[in-house]
Amino acid sequence: MSVPARSWGVLIVLCGAIFLEGIDVAMLNVALPSIRADLGLSTGMLSGVVSAYVLGYGGFMLLGGRAADLLGRRRMFLFWLVVFLLFSGLGGFADEGWVLLVARFVTGVAAAFMTPAGLSLITTNFPEGPQRNRALLIYAGTAAGGFALGLVIGGLLTAIGWRWVFFAPVLLALVILIAAIPLIKDQGERPAAGGFDVAGAFSVTGAMILLVYGVVRLEHPSDGPLLTAAVFAAGLALLALFVAVERRSTSPLVRLGILRSGPLVRANVMAALLTASFFGFQFLITLYLQELRGWSTIQTGLALLAAAADVVLAPTLTPWLVNRFGNAKVVLGGLVSGLLAYALFLGVGLDWTYAAMLPSMLLIGLMFAFVYGPLTIVATDGIAEHEQGLAGGLINSSFQFGAALGLSMVTAVNVAALGAATGPEAGLEAMRTALVVPVTATLLATVVAVAGLRARARKPAGDQVLSAT
Repeated sequence: MSVPARSWGVLIVLCGAIFLEGIDVAMLNVALPSIRADLGLSTGMLSGVVSAYVLGYGGFMLLGGRAADLLGRRRMFLFWLVVFLLFSGLGGFADEGWVLLVARFVTGVAAAFMTPAGLSLITTNFPEGPQRNRALLIYAGTAAGGFALGLVIGGLLTAIGWRWVFFAPVLLALVILIAAIPLIKDQGERPAAGGFDVAGAFSVTGAMILLVYGVVRLEHPSDGPLLTAAVFAAGLALLALFVAVERRSTSPLVRLGILRSGPLVRANVMAALLTASFFGFQFLITLYLQELRGWSTIQTGLALLAAAADVVLAPTLTPWLVNRFGNAKVVLGGLVSGLLAYALFLGVGLDWTYAAMLPSMLLIGLMFAFVYGPLTIVATDGIAEHEQGLAGGLINSSFQFGAALGLSMVTAVNVAALGAATGPEAGLEAMRTALVVPVTATLLATVVAVAGLRARARKPAGDQVLSAT
């Protein structure tokens, strides 16, 4: 079955949107020191600027995914793209920390609604099979490439003025919006109106916000451990309430039966572990290059650029490998590449040349090329059209929650290992200790991938279509 030219145009627009989301996060990370120096922000306020986006994104992702199914994918994508545009611009005009907090929180909420809507627009514009797989691999490669390129672009823009880190996404969002309005159409029928699961929406959103906030608090293990434990307990209690509500609801926000799919559950677990490993490693390598080695932000971004090799590999090599070996084996190969990359870095020294770091960077590029896209395929394959937004919300929630968890864990381990010690050698030893976090996360993901392959091997031939993903 051939795909209409309009569908490829839609894919370009949606790739632009996910690229926008990636560079927005990366550019801000690079600009934080300049923002702090200009506005005189405290360390807590600066950390809050980052956490506000994570809270908005992670907290509202599941609600955003289901809203796309119930209220219209096109409507949700366009509306929240406009919100993203407006509040990114607000951040550029900020003269006080609280304005940045508001801007980043609402921008995160906008991304939480926009991203699953965009993903479900792809899965409903392309028929299930090789064409959809190729589209999703291009989309996933663009997402990862946006984050990697954002580090370089952010360094260049910060050199001009940190406010351009907020204004540049506004310009890109405006271009995407102008192209999206005539191109994007809703595909498939929406379910008949049967009421909106308000109790489920409030309970799951509250649970996600509290759990993500608890994870963020792990970055400072000595800062009120009892409060952190209470936040987690409240989040888990709300999550239990959400499950109880969904079991009794006639039109649930999340149909719990969707979680009976073994491949879908495994894909979400591996997605969380994948981003936990990468974002934790990216944080540590940034500290290493800038604080221990004295590299500039632009040099750091260029050093990480090799990890963006998936931008080329995801739409070219990965589809061929998926068609030849299946998603499960390709994912396993990618995770082994990542495990090797992080393990190689355990021996890092203060006198390492970039040539010594390059193998790890390239292997990380392979990991993303072989894992990120295929996991997205698995998470949406075989799911009914009216639940594609939900499936997209689940996988994106896993990616986001994993990123927050990985960043918090490496920060906590690094701070604990460093203690009151100072000096480059102490910093290096603390970083080596914290590197155990991405190694462990990737090892666990590899175990899950192997378990998936074993489950596939035990199934009758007729059931292997789903488990092969």
